[in-house]
Amino acid sequence: MDYKALAQQTAQDILSYSQDTSGWKVVKTSKKITVSSKASKKFHGNLYRVEGIIPESTCKLSDFLYKPENRITWDKSLKVYKMVQKIDSDTFICHSITQSFAMGSISPRDFIDLVYFKRYEGNVNVISSKSVDFPAYPPSSNYIRGYNHTCGYICSPLQENPAHSKLVMFVQTEMRGKLSPSVIEATMPSNLISFILNAKDGIKTYKAPVGRGCHHNGHSSLLKKK
Repeated sequence: MDYKALAQQTAQDILSYSQDTSGWKVVKTSKKITVSSKASKKFHGNLYRVEGIIPESTCKLSDFLYKPENRITWDKSLKVYKMVQKIDSDTFICHSITQSFAMGSISPRDFIDLVYFKRYEGNVNVISSKSVDFPAYPPSSNYIRGYNHTCGYICSPLQENPAHSKLVMFVQTEMRGKLSPSVIEATMPSNLISFILNAKDGIKTYKAPVGRGCHHNGHSSLLKKK
């Protein structure tokens, strides 16, 4: 499988989601975080959009969200998150195992995802994620293997305060198993808000690599003006 080409296409799809303004319905707002949803075109379920402000620079936020090694320290929805193959400095495959949700009514799932970092004009960073088949990690009998259709984050400087960031997250997770859609729809918005709040807490103590600007040297240089 050409993982790199798939990763690049996934990032492009995330950008197109952000430009699609039609059909969204606000399903929850809390602590200045807004969750909207619409029917997914990828599966019989919802595409969620989550928007919030993070009082950190875009480069630091992007680095924080991209790095696999610190994810488990702040993301309370996961009990395992590890890189299983590094493809290049911008792209890796990870294995994750979730905690149970909704007071145990949603059992843990595991996922194999292709994660990719891409910087665009205007200091806009996209981190995309999409489930892939990875023969070294076949599904096990211990967990139901879920599937993440195109997911990701868009980090950009806040127009009125460029030292802070606007974070927009897109999620369309197929839990699989025998869950009714109503259970997922009832719990997902709160889980997504909790994720953003956990990230806001976690980044406070995160030390971005000195002198690297963004997640590595290749992204720290200023974009050339057209």
